[in-house]
Amino acid sequence: MTLLREAIGDSLRRARLAQSRTLREVSTSARVSLGYLSEVERGRKEASSELLAAICDALDVPLSRVLWDVSTAIAGEDLPAGAAPAREPAEAATPAPAEPAAEPAAAEPAAASAAAGTRTQVDGETRIVIPAPTNGPLVLVEAA
Repeated sequence: MTLLREAIGDSLRRARLAQSRTLREVSTSARVSLGYLSEVERGRKEASSELLAAICDALDVPLSRVLWDVSTAIAGEDLPAGAAPAREPAEAATPAPAEPAAEPAAAEPAAASAAAGTRTQVDGETRIVIPAPTNGPLVLVEAA
């Protein structure tokens, strides 16, 4: 069984390492001592909500994302073997299609044409979600 403080620490550490940042950089930005941040990441200290918010701000990661990661990790431990894993937040926020999915046989020609290098038309109601880059500016583009 994973403790909440350990799951929070793991999520914060993964976010920091994904940005290739040091404990010192994040602790300075969050205005938290280096030793305390290390203890939080290792799951040895319980972070207050204010401290957790400061660390998330320093990492430029929404607190909701950290809590999502933590709840997904803990829920994954509670699932029976062979159960479907939880979806990512972006997938969960995407509305379900209005019409049922096409039969697999109907989807094969589209996949074949995409593999052949031809462009496939996408319905105007279809939403395509592309994860934002973890570094650099976010650029929003409107569909033509």
